[in-house]
Amino acid sequence: MIEETSRHWVTQLLRDESELLRGEILAGHTYAADTLEALLLERVHIRSRERRHGLLKRVINATGVVVHTNLGRSPLAKRALERVVEVSSGYCNLEYDLPGRRRGGRMFGVQDALRQLTGAEDALVVNNNAAAVMLALSAMAERQEVILSRGELVEIGGSFRIPD
Repeated sequence: MIEETSRHWVTQLLRDESELLRGEILAGHTYAADTLEALLLERVHIRSRERRHGLLKRVINATGVVVHTNLGRSPLAKRALERVVEVSSGYCNLEYDLPGRRRGGRMFGVQDALRQLTGAEDALVVNNNAAAVMLALSAMAERQEVILSRGELVEIGGSFRIPD
């Protein structure tokens, strides 16, 4: 295994798995003493294989929730995915204005496309719905009361809360 990865990698896996096994024993799990070494090595091999081949696996979303936050949200269309790979496999002008030869902004392309698509005066892209709601409310309801239905709130990762 060291030949495939590194001594540091294997040492860290051994430490991590030993700690997990120690925790199980302290929690009351019992293992035959003569099987502990083999069990530890088996777990290290499994963990090494998982880490080398990636932990993320394709799954079938049969939950009935189309944009499922725990299942990777919305899948990208094949053409969009191809374009992402094409552009991100090297350097790109993410924040660089090529015609102006100066630092640009991340919004330059998508902002114009959204304005043209929607006919809006301006556009802003954020990476989550909570940010979008907060920006929309701050623009349209500044210093006004906003009534939210708590029944429509979604808790994200066990920690997203809207204050009372």
